[in-house]
Amino acid sequence: MLCLEFPPAKPKLSDYRGRVWVTRKNVHADRIGCAWLVKRFIDTKASFKLVPSQGYVAQAGELTFDMFEAEFTHVGDRCSFETLIDSFGLREPGLASVAEIIHDIDVKDGKFARVEAAGIAAMIAGIAVAHANDEDRIELGGRMFDALLELYRRKRT
Repeated sequence: MLCLEFPPAKPKLSDYRGRVWVTRKNVHADRIGCAWLVKRFIDTKASFKLVPSQGYVAQAGELTFDMFEAEFTHVGDRCSFETLIDSFGLREPGLASVAEIIHDIDVKDGKFARVEAAGIAAMIAGIAVAHANDEDRIELGGRMFDALLELYRRKRT
């Protein structure tokens, strides 16, 4: 007899530490945000593998995000960043505001109508234009998300 737990159990962070996290090349808002979120809150020793958008088959021990049939990707109307937050039960002050901005940039549905989204989208586009290397994009975007998180922690939105 199959017994499903409702709601599904949150994954244990310890099972996700020191892993290789895999996503598509040419990272932009959601993937930069996810990489930052993973490194900051889930797996400080994470390494990232950036692969072509089609045809990649994950190797044993790799975790996939924001790609076709990934373990952590869009669910319903939520972007991958939101899925990671929900999956791991992250409740850091200010993180919900960052998630809303990333959602509005990535999903483009105006769900949260964050006025900051256009400016943050322009910053991410600038990072992408100035840096072809995905690792550089993740590092610079991560610093930007660090600053945003600090702002929203202090605002307590």
